[in-house]
Parts: sequence; C-alpha cells; structure tokens
Amino acid sequence: MSADDRLIVALDVPNLLDGGTIVDKLGDSVSFYKIGLGMLTGGGLALANELKSRGFKVFLDMKLFDIGATVEKAVAGLAQYDMDFLTVHGDPHVVRAAVAGRGDSVTKILAVTILTSLDRDDLDASLIKDGAIADLVVERARNAFIAGADGVIASPQEAALIRALPEAKNKLIVTPGVRPAGTALGDQKRVATPASAINDGADHIVIGRPIWQAKDPRAAALAVLEELRKL
Repeated sequence: MSADDRLIVALDVPNLLDGGTIVDKLGDSVSFYKIGLGMLTGGGLALANELKSRGFKVFLDMKLFDIGATVEKAVAGLAQYDMDFLTVHGDPHVVRAAVAGRGDSVTKILAVTILTSLDRDDLDASLIKDGAIADLVVERARNAFIAGADGVIASPQEAALIRALPEAKNKLIVTPGVRPAGTALGDQKRVATPASAINDGADHIVIGRPIWQAKDPRAAALAVLEELRKL
C-alpha cells in the first residue's frame, strides 16, 4: 500500500462489522489501523487478521497489565498473529515480560506512559506520585526503553521531550490525542494537531472519531495526510 503509514486510524467501534464499514469508506487512503479493547469481544482479532491478509498494518491496542508470567503468556499468544504494534502498560516488569513473550515475532512492543485522557487531578485520584505530567511521562518512557520497549505511547505534548532522551534513539513514539484543527477534543485532554505531533518527534499519530465520524471520512483522512505531506 502507498498510503502514508504515519497516520493510524483508530477503529474505536463496538464490532468488526462497524470497523469493516469504516475501512471500506476509507479505501486506499489509509494503510494502518488500530484495534483496541472496545472491539475485543466484538470480533476485533478476526478483523485484525482480515486486515493483515489484505495488506494493511495493524496496531493491537490491548494495554496489557498483570503479573509478568501472565503478560508473557498473553503476548506470546497474540504475537503468533504477527501484528505490527501491541501495547502494554509501561511498568518495567510488564515491558520485560512482553518482550520475552514476543520472542522473534515482528510485533513491536509499545509501552503506555500516561493515558492522554488523564490530567493531574486524575493522577492525584489514582494516588500517582506528585510531579508534572510531562516529567512523569518522560520518566516512564525512559524506564520503558531501558526495559526493552520498541516504542512508547504518549501525548503529542510530550513527544519532543521523549525524542530528546538518549534512550529514545531508534525507538518509536506513537501519539494518540491528535486532533485536526477545528475538531472536538472528545475525551482527550492533552492534544495537538497532526503536524505539530510529527514535528515534535512522533513517528505515528492516532486519530479516530475526527475521521470516521466525519460526514466524509475519506476526505477527512486525506486532509490529515495533506497536512503531513506538507511537512
């Protein structure tokens, strides 16, 4: 496929039928899709395999978190499908277990730093240690890289700080919380435009509802791609 794989479209819909409809509407404008927990019981893995068979890239956004042995087994099971990206939480013991479970699969392990839907009040409520979110994200990213992660998930507001880390050399930064100018924020709190995210060091941007809820999803995707093309 010739589409720009810096754009990942999030298929955050309940089932594979809805997901397939979005893929059909977007046609050859998009080459990379994210399938997350919301579709897991609605045929998400089946759709992921279908997309791979059709030449698309697939990002499984499972955000796995458990004891090491369980994470390792779960990742080993998912790695057999050779998906492109798989997310786990960025705690070092989780990352190490995921890397071990991945084995020699092509699947890249991406570590979640701090969800882009959270702010400092949310972290306080969860008893997360004091400090600016950006500082905590960078610290978690560094620890994840040291633990063996192929990349991290972080908001675009932290992309430049992470890219500046020595440990980030040859690592991926994938940024959700990307919103084209003029679109609604939804449940995201730490956002930026597509061009800003890429300019600040992101390798891939993840956009969902602003594309597939648009009146013309293909046109919305092409507008984002045109913004990236001009960089």
